Amino acid sequence: MWTELKAPSLAEMEAMAHDVFERLPAEFRKLCEGVIVRVEDFPTEEVLDEMECESEFDLLGLFQGVGLPQQSSGDVARLPNMVWLYRRPILDYWAEHDESLGHIVRHVLIHEIGHHFGLSDDDMAAIEAKAE
Repeated sequence: MWTELKAPSLAEMEAMAHDVFERLPAEFRKLCEGVIVRVEDFPTEEVLDEMECESEFDLLGLFQGVGLPQQSSGDVARLPNMVWLYRRPILDYWAEHDESLGHIVRHVLIHEIGHHFGLSDDDMAAIEAKAE
């Protein structure tokens, strides 16, 4: 049966990311109102340059937008906040480590949202533990 298995498509990985998001604690999801989660195969060249990546496989995910600590009620209309997950680098990481794909997707998603909200690594680990 394993010979029939294949890597998830962009749509399948995006569905996985949304499922992972729905399993996060409610208080965390509430803080994420309006954040859009998208999956692409790789970051754009512009993102790779901006992040000073050596390879298109260096970046598993990215938050783009204005973090909550920087927002104010007088803000001018802006683009929505987005979390990007990069399918091919995530699959590459999965192939090289002894973790489930769902665990990696959850970790990257929480990590990107967590940095947006100014959370520490310890805060993110506690949220991940609750999600399990």
